[in-house]
Amino acid sequence: MTDSGPKFKIFKFLKIIIISLLVTALLLFTVASIRTLSLDVNVGLKLARWEKTSNVSLVIDDHQREQLLAHFKEAIRIPTVSFSGEESNTSALLEFDRFLRKAFPTVFSSSLVRHELVANYSHLFWVQGLQSDLVPYMLLAHIDVVPASESDGWEAPPFSAKEIDGFIYGRGTIDDKGSLMVSGYKGAMNIVRVLKQRGVQLSFVLDEGLAVLDGVISGLEGPAALIGISEKGSATVKLSVFMVPGHSSMPPRETSIGILAAAVKRLEDNPMPRLFGHGPERGTFEHLAHKFGLPMKFIMSNLWLFAPLLGRVLERKPDTNAFVRTTTAVTMFNSGVKVNIIPSLAEAYVNLRIHSAQSLREVLDLIRSTVGDQRVKLELVDGFDPLPVSSMDETSFGYQIIKKTVLDMFPTVTVAPGICIGNTDSRHFKDLTNDIYRFAPIWFKPGDAQRFHGINERISKKNYEELVVFYFSLIKNCDIQKLPKPHSSIHEL
Repeated sequence: MTDSGPKFKIFKFLKIIIISLLVTALLLFTVASIRTLSLDVNVGLKLARWEKTSNVSLVIDDHQREQLLAHFKEAIRIPTVSFSGEESNTSALLEFDRFLRKAFPTVFSSSLVRHELVANYSHLFWVQGLQSDLVPYMLLAHIDVVPASESDGWEAPPFSAKEIDGFIYGRGTIDDKGSLMVSGYKGAMNIVRVLKQRGVQLSFVLDEGLAVLDGVISGLEGPAALIGISEKGSATVKLSVFMVPGHSSMPPRETSIGILAAAVKRLEDNPMPRLFGHGPERGTFEHLAHKFGLPMKFIMSNLWLFAPLLGRVLERKPDTNAFVRTTTAVTMFNSGVKVNIIPSLAEAYVNLRIHSAQSLREVLDLIRSTVGDQRVKLELVDGFDPLPVSSMDETSFGYQIIKKTVLDMFPTVTVAPGICIGNTDSRHFKDLTNDIYRFAPIWFKPGDAQRFHGINERISKKNYEELVVFYFSLIKNCDIQKLPKPHSSIHEL
């Protein structure tokens, strides 16, 4: 009797715990199931009553189409290459200036358009509306392109604008002369300076960035247009070790190269913490959830529960790991001048793309603690925090206008917010507006993302024409005083 009492109590206690766990699991499953079936973040203003405007559809006839393509090809053939942040092909930039004036004479001569040349090579255009009290918006595109060489394996010379199977090949077809033909680091900075001096504030800014992904996201039903609402931060860190030099015949136990190599290995073996679900990437997955089948639909609709699990899955591949954490990439390692000399100096450069839930300072502190060796000097070459997250709710003018324009053109596309893991010139405009968006309706199929800054950059003739129509329609759609009320708040019989 004495022994059975405590055993009974333990059994009863375990039974209560098991039942509690089962009830909790059932409740969580019920809540998650209801959310999976009811989560609808995509309707927005799609069914709302928009202002009736006198919008005119852009109809491009054969002659205009031929002229558009001819001008685009001519733009690609001008090698406006930026070799670095300080070195550009200035003669090509001047040639491009002459080309723009020849290709678009009406834009440069119209009394409706005010043109200003900024810092010799960048162009700022103003179109004044009838209601001067409304806040203006801004469309960005850059003239310069990254270097390209045919010897890298291009199917066509990178500045030839050659047509192959309905595609125009050339550096700048994607990044970013397609958007331009409808400003780089120095241009963007100088334009911002001019606008600040004039006290200009902007409703929103639209720049390059994300695109329409077709067949790129495994398991997603149909294409998705991702509108970038933020960018990851960036940092370049220099690691260096200085030791007394010597002859290779009498090596010390540790050399500058060995010490630095060990530090770099620690950085690679200890990646930054998982932060999936704590930044804008959460909205991306929730907006796309209804376009996946089970079980992914269930998981993505309930990131409040499954974010840690999904983060572990995504970190297995480099392209999706970028959404999970701050990424660390050792991009340069320099040391030594002769095979029989132990060098005094070893240097490595590390490039980091900072997750929205972290700051530059936090990342530097983590690097310092991970390296954990006072002999390794850490120096910040350049860097900046992640960009603020732009609005995307039903009161967000810029986001909703871009979304409407996309859906008007491509009704079967799913629109979702996204984050740019690279950086754009638009980041320089953050003091002029709260809302910066990064998107162009360039269609990416599997493998196309590698063409960006890579070989065989190209765009189809059809897609280029869609770019022209998109910007035309976007400007027309912006010609309203305010957004409509959400469909859910409008009573209909």
